[in-house]
Amino acid sequence: MDRSNASRRAVLAGFGALAAAPAMASVCAKSRANLAPLQAAMASGRFIAYQPTALKAINGKLMHASDDSIRVDLSVLRPWFDSLITYGVLAGAEHIADVAASLKFRSVIIGVWDPSNEVEISNAIAVWKRNPKIVSGLSLGNEIIFGKRGTWAELALALKQTRARAPGLPLTISEPFAEYLDHAESEAAMAQMDFMLANVHPIFEPWFKTAPPKNWADFVVKVSALLATKFCGPVLVKETGVPSGPASSGFNKKNQAAFWRALEQQFSPGRDRAFAYFSAFDEPWRTSDFNPVAGPHPEEAHWGLFSEARAPKPVMGAVPKLRR
Repeated sequence: MDRSNASRRAVLAGFGALAAAPAMASVCAKSRANLAPLQAAMASGRFIAYQPTALKAINGKLMHASDDSIRVDLSVLRPWFDSLITYGVLAGAEHIADVAASLKFRSVIIGVWDPSNEVEISNAIAVWKRNPKIVSGLSLGNEIIFGKRGTWAELALALKQTRARAPGLPLTISEPFAEYLDHAESEAAMAQMDFMLANVHPIFEPWFKTAPPKNWADFVVKVSALLATKFCGPVLVKETGVPSGPASSGFNKKNQAAFWRALEQQFSPGRDRAFAYFSAFDEPWRTSDFNPVAGPHPEEAHWGLFSEARAPKPVMGAVPKLRR
């Protein structure tokens, strides 16, 4: 999640107006894979960020998610969502796209947690080759720069090397929005990207608690518009949202639902810009997982639109079911 205290000078002055951005030319990839399936899903599908409920990191060790548990998860999501963004390709997650294909999901963006892990990269490419009709992209890492787990140069190299092994597969990385805007060295990696995945979390902005839901949503819309001026490919907001708890931190289910209603009203998805719902299920274990920002983070347990037991929260009452 985007908890950076880095400069937002490139984005907003307060929560209502777009501020002047640092000088940075629009970056375009040197070569393009086939983006048509991804853009079709952005325009007329509905993405959700998904981690299997059974896949937990306990004391640094991944618990395995079975195909059956993944199938139950995805069966719960399928009436509302037809596209997925994942976070890793280990411990059973390498079978998400296989299960999704059997349930007639239209699109899966595969997430690799560690781009330096050869097993993960090989698994991801194998998933794409097994499911070329629904795997619409591959993301190398989640918040690698923000989490200080790697450098822009390393990400640029990973993108280049992966493209050589999977030349038709659209590639990207995933970072908090400010990381793309605040670092000139990001341009080399961005030039290797076919599309952009950005995390845009209004709850970590200093004005959040005094602003109404319409401004939370407006922030996401304006940030995505700014990113689109800096990168000349599709921009998909992978993470945004408001957690449903804990109440002690000022979060509740009512405000979670209000944010998503406001975003749905203000952000019309299209082929060039869209957003994913974040996230599928609550993950209580994340409160004790590694976090690049020091201190307790109780909100990490409550991002889901569904509980850990797969029960829908009130927010889902405002999300219309899809026509299959």
